[in-house]
Amino acid sequence: MSIETTGYRATPLPQRPEMTDEAILAAARAHFDAMATRHTIREFSDRPVPRAVIEAAIATAGRAPSGANQQPWHFVAISDPGLKAQIRAAAEEEERAFYEGGAPDEWIAALEPIGTGASKPHLDVAPWLIVVFAQRWGTKPDGTRYKHYYVPESVGLATGFLIGALHLSGLSALTHTPSPMKFLTDLCDRPASEKPVMILAVGHPAEGATVPAAAMIKKPLEEILTVISADTETT
Repeated sequence: MSIETTGYRATPLPQRPEMTDEAILAAARAHFDAMATRHTIREFSDRPVPRAVIEAAIATAGRAPSGANQQPWHFVAISDPGLKAQIRAAAEEEERAFYEGGAPDEWIAALEPIGTGASKPHLDVAPWLIVVFAQRWGTKPDGTRYKHYYVPESVGLATGFLIGALHLSGLSALTHTPSPMKFLTDLCDRPASEKPVMILAVGHPAEGATVPAAAMIKKPLEEILTVISADTETT
């Protein structure tokens, strides 16, 4: 579908409840507390996840901002065991090449504390795989192409929305980026205009699931934030 426009037209901002500064801060801190429990896992339960939950999370991803509102993304949600097995086989083939000499030693060393390897059983076990595609161009109703702008940034924002929605729905996810990923275009039967950028394995954690100790180390706020303000806050 193309996003057709006929020129600028304003519409009122949808109403939201008015909040005090104290309520805003409390909401921000509550959201941080919820997201602070998000961790990438590799050990999934085979407990089913209703399709409606996945659809609601992807609908949330579709609310992300995008360059010129072109929404240059597409998500393929897969629960079919046969297709998941094909994706695992193809992904592991690429991963073996990566770990057996395709990647520089520095990259392999950086991954060592995370404990990754060529085997990807989560691609079979997780009840859902969501393949994220970036749409490099759009197509008008007459078949002509038009350029999409800020595609990587837009798709990154939508994927962040998706991961947050999945977590707040009580699910866990693993981001997986085999390289190259052309096999996903073929297996998911997507057009040449779309480039696969990520697989999200989605489901419930297995009993006794663990996370790498290194992944629990997050940069403190003072390392990721610079404030430039006209006022100097005193406490």
